[in-house]
Amino acid sequence: MAFGAVRIFRLLADGRRQISAFHLPGEVFGFELNATHRFFAEAICATGLRAFRVTADVDVSRDLLPLALGGLAKAQEHLLVLGRQSASERLAAFLLDLAERQGGLEQFDLPMSRLDIADYLGLTIETVSRTLTRFKTKGVISLPSLRRVVVRRWGPLQEMAE
Repeated sequence: MAFGAVRIFRLLADGRRQISAFHLPGEVFGFELNATHRFFAEAICATGLRAFRVTADVDVSRDLLPLALGGLAKAQEHLLVLGRQSASERLAAFLLDLAERQGGLEQFDLPMSRLDIADYLGLTIETVSRTLTRFKTKGVISLPSLRRVVVRRWGPLQEMAE
């Protein structure tokens, strides 16, 4: 992806949406085993993509394998986050991951909505909002806008995420 953000999701039979991943600039996604697509990809802000097609006469397995394995490792990490018992742990891990993926800076963007975060973490939007407010009240983060996070204290965030 050149710029922007994409959510990967699946609509469940009962109409609920489960987001399995968010992709940010520089990340690769869209590996499919065959012609059947099991998930949808949707831009969540202004986004520019680069498409790569693999032809039969070019061997790119050496290049694609590390990318595919990286995606698998991220999916496994996400499963561990979903297995956590508290909303605070899930949200702390999510914020730390986003900060790291955007350069590890104190300030970073949330390209996704609170509802997207809830669907990704298996929480309700109200729980996500309450937990962010609790982090803010404790001085762990500040929220200059709906889509901007400033980490004030890394230690408590990292302790909650472990």
